[in-house]
Amino acid sequence: MPELPEVETVRRGLAPVMEGHRIARAQVNRPDLRWPFPRDMAARLTGRRVEALRRRSKYILADLDSGESLLIHLGMSGRMQVSGDPLGHFAHAHAAPEKHDHVILEMEGGARIIFNDPRRFGAMDLLPTANQEAHKLLASLGPEPLGNAFDELYLVSALRGRGTPIKSALLDQRIVAGLGNIYVCEALYRARISPRRRAGRIAAARVAALVPVIRQVLLDAIDAGGSSLRDHRQANGDLGYFQHSFDVYGREGSACRTEGCAGTVRRITQSARSSFYCPRCQR
Repeated sequence: MPELPEVETVRRGLAPVMEGHRIARAQVNRPDLRWPFPRDMAARLTGRRVEALRRRSKYILADLDSGESLLIHLGMSGRMQVSGDPLGHFAHAHAAPEKHDHVILEMEGGARIIFNDPRRFGAMDLLPTANQEAHKLLASLGPEPLGNAFDELYLVSALRGRGTPIKSALLDQRIVAGLGNIYVCEALYRARISPRRRAGRIAAARVAALVPVIRQVLLDAIDAGGSSLRDHRQANGDLGYFQHSFDVYGREGSACRTEGCAGTVRRITQSARSSFYCPRCQR
């Protein structure tokens, strides 16, 4: 499932053709994805100007001049693809319709945005912009890891006394929003913290040092266009390439990349997810 860097990469790709532009026509080709689409979604989108395009955790939010926001979740296989951009950001001509093109936004000026989702685990909803933090998908989210509220004092306080492994704690969206399996593995490796360690038993100084490490891992991944392991594509159709920089994720049995370390990357299962780490470097 796309994590924060993949969603942010898609948001940045969509911004030039959505922000400040009007949706000339919206087409909805089925009644639902993971959940039913909101009532009259096509009509409520058609003619609306996109005032801003934002990201909250793993969701994209398009604020409309109607006072509503379009919430987009890519799910497991969802893609937002842009074609026909007259500003020259996207060289792709409009493609022939495909079976899983579930929502199509024709923008004024000629750009077309297609939401394609073969597995249909994605979602779209319309919610009041002024009260969006009360939405069921957003209400319990913790601070953004790239925002000011996620700092050393916050993380030390949030993890104090917790008996869960640090890996599980960082995946808890109520503690920090947007982190997923890949980037938690990579951040813990850079911080030299074992994913097995109990969150509440890690020294405060080591927890505090995690904050800039998490931020840097995410920024590095965004700069690389995210990680394309199966379905992720940028809005222009290109693959991300951060997967070529993984230190531990997916590298079970490979030599640790830390200079002077003779360790081997190991994979364990935590909460039904794979954790990758070097047992020699990460304590």
